[in-house]
Amino acid sequence: MIGARAFVWITAEVHLMFAAFVLGVPMFAVVTEAIGIFGGDERYDRLSKEFTRLLLVAYSATAIWGAMLVFGLSTLYPRFWAYLTTIFAPSMWLYAALFFIESFTLYLYYYGWDRWKKGRAKLGHWTLGIHAQRLGHDRDVHRELVANVHDVAAPDITPTTDPTTIKLWHAIANATWMPINVHRVIANVVFGGAIVGAYASYRFLAARTDEERAHYDWMGYVGNFIAMSALIVLPFAGYWLGREIYQYDQSMGITMMGGFMSWLWVIQAFLIAVLFLTGNYYLWIGMGRIPGAGGSSPTPSIC
Repeated sequence: MIGARAFVWITAEVHLMFAAFVLGVPMFAVVTEAIGIFGGDERYDRLSKEFTRLLLVAYSATAIWGAMLVFGLSTLYPRFWAYLTTIFAPSMWLYAALFFIESFTLYLYYYGWDRWKKGRAKLGHWTLGIHAQRLGHDRDVHRELVANVHDVAAPDITPTTDPTTIKLWHAIANATWMPINVHRVIANVVFGGAIVGAYASYRFLAARTDEERAHYDWMGYVGNFIAMSALIVLPFAGYWLGREIYQYDQSMGITMMGGFMSWLWVIQAFLIAVLFLTGNYYLWIGMGRIPGAGGSSPTPSIC
């Protein structure tokens, strides 16, 4: 058996991973569909539909793990959950509404793909994808405001503060709300691109024809390229978030990065280095299969 803290931690982490994928993949699905529409290349339309197909199972899993997280918080930490609901009740209702609207829009976007394939109908379908993406990010912003309040609440809000005296916007506008929103958006792109690359690698190995192998090899390259491009920008968003934490409470930042949690930052730095090395090596290997990418395979160098 696991304890209450471990249960909440596991469900929150798994929910976060599925949510990152669900929010990240539609961004480049919409972009690749636009390339297919305006560039006239059917490969990008097929690629975009392949991206969207991955969302259906992931979206259901996100909802299941989210429900488990809410169940765990409300039963294992009822006082904490009651405190949050007292402050954020209007936002929680809005979050639920956005979830249902986004679900309907996303399923309509996927199942209407073949029906709305030409002319103005295709432009309407693309616009529907943009709306689904916007709804997802609106929902993500609302989720982050609840997640941040117990970390960096306004200075005059303490654990003993009566929640009925706290105004909603006063709780929302804390030090890390916007930095973590930016960090999460970029991280969602990194995670979504990496999962797409892993899925394409599996489909490449399971393919039976050369045409399928070529398609999934290209899909994996595109997914990995998106992940690496966003990963380059991600540390700058992380620096902004860290700077806001230090400005809010320097002792909090020192405890996180130089105290008993410092070993986690060392592991994170190591994992980031591994991601950069393996991801870029994958791109370098893939360039050898692209006509005109550079002739003979050069020896990689680190500058």
